[in-house]
Amino acid sequence: MGRLLAGQPTGSNGSLTVVALATEAGVHRMALHKRHADLKEEFYARVRAETHQTPEVEKRFRKEVVRLKEALKDFRAAEAESRHRAEQMALAAAVLILRSSTGQDAPGNVVPLRPDGTRPT
Repeated sequence: MGRLLAGQPTGSNGSLTVVALATEAGVHRMALHKRHADLKEEFYARVRAETHQTPEVEKRFRKEVVRLKEALKDFRAAEAESRHRAEQMALAAAVLILRSSTGQDAPGNVVPLRPDGTRPT
């Protein structure tokens, strides 16, 4: 950790990432993620405190969170539009059923499902 934070790496490219930390320590990166998660968190805390930088992983996660929030907003808007259209179609169908049951003609902009105007049995 000290070598990376001092900018003097010996076995890695010097980036402030867990991969570089694992390389400097001579261990597999998954060992840091699984068995030494406390060291990984300490490393990121020191990166923030000593270099006043946000770790790359955190930057990527923040960008992904922003992207996912935008996608969620778009999906919610599309869902609301779909619900609105479904309600409109249900209301239109109810009006048409009511008119057909009372013997009123359908409005001029309604096209029958069957060309001859017969109803299915």
